[in-house]
Amino acid sequence: MKIGIDISQIAYKGTGVARYTDNLVRSILTYDSKNEYTFFFSSLRLDLDKELETEIKQKHKLVKVKLPPKFLDMLWNQLHILPIERFIGTQDIFISSDWTQPPSSAKKVTIVHDLVYLRYPETVHKKILDVQKRRLNLVKKEVDIILADSQATKDDLIELLTIPKEKIHVLYPAVDIKKSSLPLTTNYQLPTTKYILSVGKLEPRKNIGRLIEAFKLVNLPDTELLIIGPKGWGEEGRRSMGDRGGRRSRGGEDGNIRFLGFVPDDKLYKLYSNAEFFVYPSLYEGFGYPVIEAMAMGCPVATSNTSSLKEIGKDSVLLFDPKNVESIKDALVTMASNSKIREKYKEKGLSESKMYTSGVYIKNLLHILFTYPS
Repeated sequence: MKIGIDISQIAYKGTGVARYTDNLVRSILTYDSKNEYTFFFSSLRLDLDKELETEIKQKHKLVKVKLPPKFLDMLWNQLHILPIERFIGTQDIFISSDWTQPPSSAKKVTIVHDLVYLRYPETVHKKILDVQKRRLNLVKKEVDIILADSQATKDDLIELLTIPKEKIHVLYPAVDIKKSSLPLTTNYQLPTTKYILSVGKLEPRKNIGRLIEAFKLVNLPDTELLIIGPKGWGEEGRRSMGDRGGRRSRGGEDGNIRFLGFVPDDKLYKLYSNAEFFVYPSLYEGFGYPVIEAMAMGCPVATSNTSSLKEIGKDSVLLFDPKNVESIKDALVTMASNSKIREKYKEKGLSESKMYTSGVYIKNLLHILFTYPS
C-alpha cells in the first residue's frame, strides 16, 4: 500500500504537534516495512533533523519543498487547489497534518489533536484560530477517516462540529522515552535543592499564570518551581522570556521560580526523573504528552481534571481544578508534603505509561487505515 503523510509540523520543536509527528515517523520507520511511504515536508526556514532525514531516505521517499505555512494555508485551505499528488505522486492513502487540508484523490485521513479553538478561543492566537476554522471545514466535508488523540477529542468533534462518530477513531499517540546517560550541563543553572517541574509551550492555554499564583501561596522555602517550554504568545510568553530577562527569573516577586525556555529531550527527561513531582495546569489538551512523559520517567504527576488529562491520567495522577488557584495550591501542598502519596503516583504512573508505546500505536494505526471506512 502506498501511503503519503504530511510531516511538516515536525519542525516546530517543543510543541505537542511536533512530538506527535516525530513519534509517528519513527514508529513507521521502526515497525512498518510492508507499506511504501512518501513523507512530505514543507518549510521556508526550518528543516528536518538530519539523522531522521537520512533514515527516512534509506527506507522510504522524502519530498521537501520550501514553501511557508501561510502560503500552503492559502493554497489548500482557502483556494483548495493543487492536489497533493502534484508533489508526492499517486497514493492509496494520504494523511494530512493538523495545519492544511490539500485536495487529494486518495483515501483521505487526517489527525485532529484538539478543538481548543472552539473550546477556549480566547487562548488561541488569531492566526491559528483562523487556519483551524478553514481546515476543519474541509475536514468535515471531505475526509474519510479522522484520527483523534483521545476520547475527549472525539467527543468534541461530535459535539462541536457534528461530525459522524463513525468517521472518528481514537488513536492514542506513542510516547517513547529516549533515555540518556549524558549528564545535565551546568548552563541550565539547576537548583541545588528540591524542585517541582512544569513543561509546556508558554501560552495562555497552559495556564502558567495560575500555577505561579498558587506556588506563591505555598510555603516551600527549600523547593523551586522550574517552568520549561518554548516562548508562545500572550502574558505567559512575555512573563517568562521577555519582561523578566529571558531564561532565568529569580528574586523579587517571583522568588524561587525559574523559566528555562526550550530544553532538548535528553536533558528534559533527566529533569523529569530528578523532580519531586510534575505539575501540569493546562486548561485543555487533546492528549497531554508531558503527563505521560513524566509518568514514564517515574515522576509523580498532578494535573488538571479537564479534557483528555483526566482520561489519560485515570487514577495514576492527582487531579485539580485548573481554573481555581486554591485547588492548584492544595495539590502542590499534598504532593510536596507527603512522600507516600508521591510514591503511590510514581508507581501507578509508571504502569500506566506502558500503554503508550510505538508498537501499540503503529498496530492500531494500520488497523484503522486498512479497515475503515468499511
